[in-house]
Amino acid sequence: MTTATIHGAVLAQALLNPASIALVGISDDASKTAGRPLKFLRAAGFKGTIYPINPNRATVQGEKAYADLASLPQVPDHVFVLTPTESVLGIVEESARLGVKVVTVLASGFSESGPEGAQREEALREISRRTGIRVLGPSSLGVVKPGNGLVLTANAAFAEPDLPSGRVFVASHSGSMIGSLVSRGKARGIGFAGLVSVGGEADLSVGEICAATLDDPSIEGYLLFLESLHHGDKLRAFAVEAAKRGKPVIAYKLGRSDAAAEMAATHTGALAGEDDVADAFLKDLGIARVGILEALLETFPLAKRLQLGDMARAPRRVGVVTTTGGGAAMAVDQLGIRDVIVEPPSQETLARLNAAGIAASPGRVLDLTLAGTKYEVMKKALDVLLDAPEFDLVLAVVGSSARFQPQLAVRPIIDSAHSAKPLAAMLVPDAPEALAQLTQAGVPCFRTPEACADAIASVFARRVPGVQPLAGRDAGTPGHALSEAQAYAVLDKLGVPHAPAVTSGLSQKAPALPFDFPVVAKVCSAQIPHKTEVGGVVLGIQNASELQAALSTLKTNLAERAPGVACDEVLIQPMRKGLTEVLIGYRIDPEAGPLVMLAAGGIWAEVARDRSIRLAPVSLETAREMISEVKALKTVAGLRGKPRGDLDALARAVCALSQLAVKPELRIAEAEVNPLMVMAEGQGVLAVDALILQS
Repeated sequence: MTTATIHGAVLAQALLNPASIALVGISDDASKTAGRPLKFLRAAGFKGTIYPINPNRATVQGEKAYADLASLPQVPDHVFVLTPTESVLGIVEESARLGVKVVTVLASGFSESGPEGAQREEALREISRRTGIRVLGPSSLGVVKPGNGLVLTANAAFAEPDLPSGRVFVASHSGSMIGSLVSRGKARGIGFAGLVSVGGEADLSVGEICAATLDDPSIEGYLLFLESLHHGDKLRAFAVEAAKRGKPVIAYKLGRSDAAAEMAATHTGALAGEDDVADAFLKDLGIARVGILEALLETFPLAKRLQLGDMARAPRRVGVVTTTGGGAAMAVDQLGIRDVIVEPPSQETLARLNAAGIAASPGRVLDLTLAGTKYEVMKKALDVLLDAPEFDLVLAVVGSSARFQPQLAVRPIIDSAHSAKPLAAMLVPDAPEALAQLTQAGVPCFRTPEACADAIASVFARRVPGVQPLAGRDAGTPGHALSEAQAYAVLDKLGVPHAPAVTSGLSQKAPALPFDFPVVAKVCSAQIPHKTEVGGVVLGIQNASELQAALSTLKTNLAERAPGVACDEVLIQPMRKGLTEVLIGYRIDPEAGPLVMLAAGGIWAEVARDRSIRLAPVSLETAREMISEVKALKTVAGLRGKPRGDLDALARAVCALSQLAVKPELRIAEAEVNPLMVMAEGQGVLAVDALILQS
């Protein structure tokens, strides 16, 4: 067993299976926030030892109280600090000195409260680093594991009696959210294996906590409520291991602001906003990112049924059968909004349905309304659809019979639950008993068309984690820009084609060129990353005399618009025109790590925001997927007889640039080719401008 494994096992034990707990600052009033944990632990039947600590009372809630941690007859596994902010550091320091493994901090007033709070949080982090004690929080409402009665929380929602246990583990930045999920889950007959309010992540993060539970056979999957991607490296490591073990991860991620784009040094940074990065990060790690809270609860059974290993083929198609045309139309509409293909039954499938006695006509949905809601009709229809090769998933939409006569259309769904192909259900009426029956049978089931479509789309959008990057997170700190000539040297090392180039002095006579006119002349300086802003580009130069005049123009423009920049080098290239222009970019996000982006190029790059983003490096196959996601490239994909661009060469260029993620020795923080000319099919691609930042 490795040190990391031992560490994870010890962490999981102290965090979720402690033999002893100390409640520091516990209140005698069980209705108060600081009094709830003792009440909840006793009500849940926690079998371990509980030490109430309150220096002002001999007893707390009828139990013996201790003055401080040092007075305890043993060192507790887990300490829950319920005291005000000012006393937290001293208690954590004392806990570490005594040998406590995990301490949970309820108090707020740390980095979220300003500079003084940030200093306090750094001090908390330093205690953890120096002593090895693990800290959950600050602003953590605690930890819950229903199976062993561990209701170590100040969240008022856990006054709920008889919490159901389940096989899904929850980690949430928001403490109130674990209570919301428990109450919503109980109403649906859904329980949890454990719930952790992660809080401010001064030490323990979502990824590290979940990773410590991966080898627990009672946990089959994870729900994450994320407010940020802090500690993205830990989350990445966890997600990769979860994917290997076949344990689905579902995430609801807040924060769809692109404010960070204002600080970007390149188009790549501006286009790859915070939410775009989070989306690519989660999907590329095999995490199903939902956008509707209801779907966070409802997606796991579908993700469990449709494993990542089953996701190789794209596009993925849904077949819909229904007893209510209007209900099915809502589901189809919501699926379409999310670009999920609702596939009509093939002629062969229609023939099989008719042979089974089901009158089926061509259409996107198999509507059984006219046949009447009957067990045998729905069951025969499901048997045929679940065997049809054109569907990757079958969705049954059930109308009003689900509420009072579930045996008619819900029972056949349950009886088909173990088919080789995934089957899901959406119930149009409020039918809690039918939902409970479907849940008990392991059938993914939904109450609204929005949550249904969101769950299906998020599960389909997951991608099997690829090659892990070698580029360090610290490489994401931009240092200095390379000149365009130096940038081309980096592209040469990567195998990204670029237009031929000659460099010359601005003050020299125009050089003889190894290529034909017309040409472009550009100032070449690492201090001028955006040449057009200083008048540093002259296009359409037709002959040697015009080239000499262009050199003079560039020199004058530099003197007027960039007087403090010493530049005497010019780069000359032949003018090239492709079928279209694209931008390919690479950068290292501080949390998500290396990213690669493909976008529509030229002056409209930031306006259109037509782009595809992936974690780097990417395979050739993934690069082709990215090309299919950029709408502008459909114009050079042979659409309506128009000329085809060399999209294979483009895929190779995207793949090649992304390999910077496994070449840390080059120390590239950002790299961007804009534009990259896509030539006609068979003629390749050419970079005609490049900006590279080296750390």
